[in-house]
Amino acid sequence: MQDNRELEFLPHDGPLREDVSRLGAMVGLMLAEQEGPAFFERVEQVRTAAIRRRREGASVDELADSLAGLDAADAETLARAFATYFQAVNTAERVHRIRRRRDYQREGGTPQPESLLDVLGQLKADGVQAEELLGWMERLWIEPVFTAHPTEAVRRSLLEKEQAIVRSLVDNFNHNRTPQERIEDDDRIYMALSAGWQTAEASPVRPSVQDEYEHVGYYLANPLYRIVPALYESLARSLQDVYGVAVKLPRLLSFASWVGGDMDGNPNVGSDTIASSLASQRAQVLERYLEDINALAHQLSQTEGRVGVARGLRTRLADYRERFPAAAAKIRPRHLDMPYRCFLVLIGARLEATRDDQKDGYTSAAELTDDLQLIADSLFDNLGLHAGAYAVERLICRVRSFGFHLARLDLRQDSRVHDDALGALLNDPDWASRPKLERADRLRPYASGAQAFGDCDDDSAKNLQSVFITLRESRQRYGLDATGLYIISMARSAADVLAVLALARRGGLVSPEKPHDVPLDIAPLFETVDDLQNAPASLRALLDDPVYRQHLAARGDQQWVMLGYSDSGKDAGTLASKWALQRAQGELLEVAREADIQLAFFHGRGGSASRGGARITPALMSSPRGAVAGVLRVTEQGEVIHRKYGIRALALRGLEQTVGAVLRASLRPRQTDPREVRWSEVMTALSAASRKTYREFVDREHFVEYFRTATPVDVIEKMTLGSRPASRRSMRGVQDLRAIPWVFAWTQCRSILPGWYGLGSALEQGVEQFGEDTLAEMARHWPFFSNMLDDVEMVLAKCDLGIAEAFSTLSGPLHDDFFGLIRDEFERTRRWLLRLKSTGTLLNDSPRLAVSIRLRNPYIDPMSLLQVDLLRRWRAGNGTDDALLQALVACVNGVSQGLQNTG
Repeated sequence: MQDNRELEFLPHDGPLREDVSRLGAMVGLMLAEQEGPAFFERVEQVRTAAIRRRREGASVDELADSLAGLDAADAETLARAFATYFQAVNTAERVHRIRRRRDYQREGGTPQPESLLDVLGQLKADGVQAEELLGWMERLWIEPVFTAHPTEAVRRSLLEKEQAIVRSLVDNFNHNRTPQERIEDDDRIYMALSAGWQTAEASPVRPSVQDEYEHVGYYLANPLYRIVPALYESLARSLQDVYGVAVKLPRLLSFASWVGGDMDGNPNVGSDTIASSLASQRAQVLERYLEDINALAHQLSQTEGRVGVARGLRTRLADYRERFPAAAAKIRPRHLDMPYRCFLVLIGARLEATRDDQKDGYTSAAELTDDLQLIADSLFDNLGLHAGAYAVERLICRVRSFGFHLARLDLRQDSRVHDDALGALLNDPDWASRPKLERADRLRPYASGAQAFGDCDDDSAKNLQSVFITLRESRQRYGLDATGLYIISMARSAADVLAVLALARRGGLVSPEKPHDVPLDIAPLFETVDDLQNAPASLRALLDDPVYRQHLAARGDQQWVMLGYSDSGKDAGTLASKWALQRAQGELLEVAREADIQLAFFHGRGGSASRGGARITPALMSSPRGAVAGVLRVTEQGEVIHRKYGIRALALRGLEQTVGAVLRASLRPRQTDPREVRWSEVMTALSAASRKTYREFVDREHFVEYFRTATPVDVIEKMTLGSRPASRRSMRGVQDLRAIPWVFAWTQCRSILPGWYGLGSALEQGVEQFGEDTLAEMARHWPFFSNMLDDVEMVLAKCDLGIAEAFSTLSGPLHDDFFGLIRDEFERTRRWLLRLKSTGTLLNDSPRLAVSIRLRNPYIDPMSLLQVDLLRRWRAGNGTDDALLQALVACVNGVSQGLQNTG
């Protein structure tokens, strides 16, 4: 695997080539050592054949024949070998991104595209004055929301080995390192690769909810905890450099999580996981604070007589000595003349009391911030700017960002679960089927508090009551900021929102100061295309409801709406989904303006383009005018979390891009083009045509059987990846399968069908109806349309119809009924996309991405074809051969590593 002469790199990517070669050589040596020279030679033969197949454009048959019939153990080991190579390539590419960022910073001159320096420079050039910019800073609110992802299987131990490799590669940026130091770097890399090879990729048991929130907590309490102050410092420096202003930035970033609170379709989540998740997050963040406070205590060694100390700090220190006598008694006599150290020791004692729920603990993070600010102010006033104030300010920034909760916990539940409980509470078995206006009328007195529910022994009612009681108690213990939105899946009417208000009152979730108020932000989730189209009418009815408007007034007249990207794509295809989301945002904003309330969107994007994944800047800049308005709340899932936040430098870069994109979209949203009226009419027609083509395909007779045999979805369902079931109920159609395994399965078979199917037919019909010039004009001048085409182009570049056909043959006679349609629509989509973009090859405008895909494809192909052979044999044995299943799982993991995409 060490020879990369066949592989193509961009001219400026010489260091990337060197890292790929270096890591590839180490992988080869490690495989020969761990599995023997004969095995390594087999890997090389397969690799060479795969490259030759790509270079010569040959069919898959020769490569497939060379892989057929391997015993399960050899197949699993071969798949793991290629997956290990992908891990090395992925790591090298991430390190190269760090290298490029440093190159920009070192060379000066032109700032790195999408950096804060770049964005602020553009805003200034566009006429944005400092006063306007700083005014928007006060309104800026960015909140990534971490979710459990059933296809994320990266173990923490493997993450830590990856980080060790990254550190060694980054150390080599230093050209002054000695030959011996470089040898030691290689030794550390080789050790991480070898230990990783000897570690199973996933746990043998399905993760519990506890495992999931500990996994997400790792990213929050480690890389993100460390880089948040650096984000604020980068923004402050950029403001100083571009505008010449030095300001104390307001809080503009927080984090949220669904892990432990997402009850929708997951029987393993409820009041107990809500409580335990919040407790775990609190414990994690308090431990980080204690570590930092201990470090500060050692750093701030200033002594009496050498420097002054603020009177307020001395007073607080004396008070704490009395309140925490045991901790004060443990301070060593030789440290008693160090007031900062003594104070920090006692702050640590108070934090420990907080952690252990003891007397005199902090009641809020603001109290801790106040103590730390005393230290910072004293240092600033006593020549301590360069003697520790910087480190104290960093900790203050962390406390303001993470509080005592680490991340706000959202809750989500299906509206049908609420209806089941209400039917029991109201003794009305037909409740769910009653007209929405009738249900709203009936619920209004319960939602307002004018009427109370009676006792009820129904399980659904008791479970929901327990959830709201836990929510109330958790807020009392951890503070109001510990919990976020309550999201209603399948929300279709005002009655669905009033239901939550009524149930929250029953659980005692009312404001202690204002018992008529329910302190809860409720967000309806519109997730199918039909729901998105009906969303404006649903919101208008909700805002017209007097009881709800009273509730909203108490919440500051801000209404959250969540938009579902995944289910809308599964429901109607990518084009219809994207257009429904775009139109819904514009129409919902108009409803909000009419009602004189502030509307904020929560974007439920997935990791892949098929589930709404997109580059942040183009996505926000193509949004309807007013859709951003300083606020961005978006889900971060699975492999996206690892890719975006697993390495500190890249996590910082990603957050800087997000802040910059929100500033640009808020301060200088794109101007509305008068041609968009006409283009919108065209898009509506294209959407209808695309949806029709897509639905005709997935609604064909025997489609479910075809899907279950032409993709490895049955393997995915058996993988121990997440606590959530893969389907909502017994699968009768596409609607019963969750969007993540739906996309995951099509991605594994290399057709990635949800990301493009229906678009080609729509474009062809659009050209016939409106003319090719009109669509080409839209592709050139309308950001929404051009971004959509870019997303599809990337998906098409990752597809391999030859391998997809090999998977399709597993469906037997159904292959002839379905695969021809797939192939024809793929070619139609590719042909029209290239014509409208006036280019002859895919990704012609994105050479770096094109090279990355070409670098990977020859190594993905063997695992895909091996998977086809293993699937055939495993299914022939009725799925009972566990050894074959483990080999299949290794193939699935390897393909995911190669494509850097699951669901």
